[in-house]
Amino acid sequence: MRYLHTMVRVANLDSALDFYCSKLGLEEVRRMESEKGRFTLVYLAAPADAAKAGRDDAPMVELTYNWDPEAYGGGRNFGHLAFEVDDIYATCKALMEAGVRINRPPRDGRMAFVRSPDGISIELLQKDGALAPQEPWASMPNTGTW
Repeated sequence: MRYLHTMVRVANLDSALDFYCSKLGLEEVRRMESEKGRFTLVYLAAPADAAKAGRDDAPMVELTYNWDPEAYGGGRNFGHLAFEVDDIYATCKALMEAGVRINRPPRDGRMAFVRSPDGISIELLQKDGALAPQEPWASMPNTGTW
């Protein structure tokens, strides 16, 4: 058995791609549109995994956009997506500057959570262990749910 991808349903493909690609930094590696099924699938990979994605052995996020509107609730009902980052403080700062709310700041220098426009919880983990606690993160409270 091997892990393939995590599927996330999105209500607005453009806002989802803006979040996952423009803000979070994932890369679109494949797209499939089904006229008959009335849906679009977009496969994304982290930059370090994108080269492998063409061989289907990279972990990916599959965004599923159904062309006919549906209401999706409970984005946390499957858990969360997790990504390792080189500098959690720089990543969170860039996300905040892009308008993304940091729901669980990296107070410990190791872990933070944000949410996608569809309410999907995204965990960010510091590569190679925790960084020393820093302000403003160390004293920043949680915001909303994560």
